[in-house]
Amino acid sequence: MARTVNCIILGKEAEGLDWAPYPGELGQRIYDNVSKEAWQRWLSHQTMLINEYRLTPIEPDARKFLETEMEKFFFGGGSAAPEEYVPPE
Repeated sequence: MARTVNCIILGKEAEGLDWAPYPGELGQRIYDNVSKEAWQRWLSHQTMLINEYRLTPIEPDARKFLETEMEKFFFGGGSAAPEEYVPPE
């Protein structure tokens, strides 16, 4: 039987992640409160942030920015797209 969580993004019970997707306390909070579907939404949002801000994820400043945005996305009211961002049609 699949593990379920009360997903903070979807606002309902949904299939949980198989493991903590990020190290440390933030990863554990995500594992405990975020569904697989919500995690996929974050991955899409993260990809947009990397592309729009032209980030290099191996750089410490870029990783810190993405970690901050991840925390906002899941636990802080959301992570906004850049003002100039135009979603694909």
